[in-house]
Amino acid sequence: MSHRIAVVGAGPGGLTFARVLHRHNCPVTVLERDCAPDARPPGGALDMHEGLGQLALDKAGLLAEFHKLSRPEGQAMRILDTAGTVLRDWRPRPDERANPEIDRGQLRDMLLGPLDVQWGRGVTQVVPGTRDGVLVHFADGRQETYDLVIGADGAWSRTRPAVSPVTPHYTGVTTVETSLDDVDTRHPDLARLVGDGSAAVYGVNRKLVAQRNSGGHVKVYAQFRAPLDWHANLDLADVEAVRSSLLALFDGWTAPVLDLLHRGTAFAHRPLYVLPVSHTWTHVPGVTLLGDAAHLMPPLGAGANLAMLEGAELAESIATGPGDLDEAARAFEEQMWARAGTWAKITTAGLERLVSPDPAEALALFDQVQPS
Repeated sequence: MSHRIAVVGAGPGGLTFARVLHRHNCPVTVLERDCAPDARPPGGALDMHEGLGQLALDKAGLLAEFHKLSRPEGQAMRILDTAGTVLRDWRPRPDERANPEIDRGQLRDMLLGPLDVQWGRGVTQVVPGTRDGVLVHFADGRQETYDLVIGADGAWSRTRPAVSPVTPHYTGVTTVETSLDDVDTRHPDLARLVGDGSAAVYGVNRKLVAQRNSGGHVKVYAQFRAPLDWHANLDLADVEAVRSSLLALFDGWTAPVLDLLHRGTAFAHRPLYVLPVSHTWTHVPGVTLLGDAAHLMPPLGAGANLAMLEGAELAESIATGPGDLDEAARAFEEQMWARAGTWAKITTAGLERLVSPDPAEALALFDQVQPS
């Protein structure tokens, strides 16, 4: 008899889990609250690390397709000071494949492939230990039971309370995101500033990062230390009011850098939350977590990579193991906690240095990670 397995969340981790199971001809139900793949803007590009995300794609049989879609040139990184002086201008070698970039939308479509996702199935609660297995409650009032439920449903996971009472806490750092379209034609000066990959400018307790995506699209992230209610007197839906308050926060920075904010079209407010660095739980039969649901950490390039590798590893152990789902989940958790704990320490320390009272800390960190 085949197991009834459900994964909650059709992000990179949940889809990789489902795709690897599909490759091994194991049935899996993917539950996603969004009504369609493109219900929300997909977010910025992701860099797929060789030993993490790329390894997961290899396990899913998708590495060759990834290489066709990815942008190795997107690994380029330029660092400027607030006066616009270029301090570092790192460019990858033509054969550099350590962290090629791919648009989130392209990654999602590639992972979706033949998968049959149940769109518009918002999960409200997961209850383990019922007579028929794990009971999943849906927003529309329906209920279903499964033998194993994997929570890959992100920072504000509805699956997490089944195993852990812990909730994310605010880091003290907020991101406001905007974007520029058709940058090479409409904003050639900013296209030159950003280059083929990303450009970052570090100031006191704040930074601006512009990241090139495919098709002439550039994402711009303003990041700064502030109380959670920094916008109490600001209407976040008022584009010009948000622009003015951001420009005030970055007052004194050179005009060409501030043009990234001047020309942004709309602004999205994203305070950065994290789970404790060593978030673990007492194993609960029938339920486990992966990705941000398990170990939300600062967004420094590890999150999606870890989620995808975790999804691939758990799926492989279920598909090729002796058939004890719970033993597979228990062993998976131990392995995940060890690796995620290491990355949580790295990214937490990284955020401290990248949004710091001393901008030289950010430059020193870059030189450590990317020696010239």
